[in-house]
Amino acid sequence: MSRLSRRQAALTILAVALMAAGAGLLWISWANGFSARTPPTAVERVVMQAIHWLSVPRAARAAVNPVAFSADVFAQSRAHFADHCASCHANDGSGHTELGRGLFPRAPDMRLAQTQNKTDGELYWIIENGIRLTGMPAWGAGGGNDTDTWKLVHFLRHLKDLTPEQLKEMAALNPRSPAEIEEEKADERFLAGEDVESSPAPHRH
Repeated sequence: MSRLSRRQAALTILAVALMAAGAGLLWISWANGFSARTPPTAVERVVMQAIHWLSVPRAARAAVNPVAFSADVFAQSRAHFADHCASCHANDGSGHTELGRGLFPRAPDMRLAQTQNKTDGELYWIIENGIRLTGMPAWGAGGGNDTDTWKLVHFLRHLKDLTPEQLKEMAALNPRSPAEIEEEKADERFLAGEDVESSPAPHRH
C-alpha cells in the first residue's frame, strides 16, 4: 500500500471514529445536556484530542522558533503572559483560575506533558490562531513570524523555572476590574489619612 493510500485509510478511519464519537455526544446531550461544570466524558476527551490534533497544519508543527532564549526574552514573555493569558491559564500555567475552571474543555495545566510534548511550531500555531470549539482565542494575525508569540513559546517551555519573586511580579501585571482598581485607590486614600466613605464591597466575578 502506498503512503498516500495509507494516509487516506487513516483519515477514513479517523472520520468514522469522529462520526461515532459525534453520535455518542448527541446521545449524551439528549440524556444529560452539556454543562461546563461536569467533567468531560471519555468520548468528549477523544473528540477534543482529535480536534486539537487536526487544528494544527502538518507544516506548522515543524516550524522552528527563530527567537533565541535569553533572560530578557523570559522577562518580556512573563509580562505578556501575565497581561494577556493569566486570566484563564494562571500565572504559573496551571489553569487554576475561575475562568480556566469554568471553560470547556478546562484550561490545561501547561506544565504537564499534554502541552510540553507539543512542538514549538504547534504551540506557536495554537497561540496565534486559537482552536475552534474551545475557549482558546486567536491572539495574532495568523502569520508565522510574530515575535511576541514565539517569545510566549519560550515562556511555556520554562513554566517550571518560575520563581516566587517572578510570580509576584506577574501578579502585579494581571488585569484588574474597575471595582478592584477603585478599591485599591480607596485603600491608598485611607492610608494617606483621607476620609473614605464606606460602601458595600462589590461582588467580584
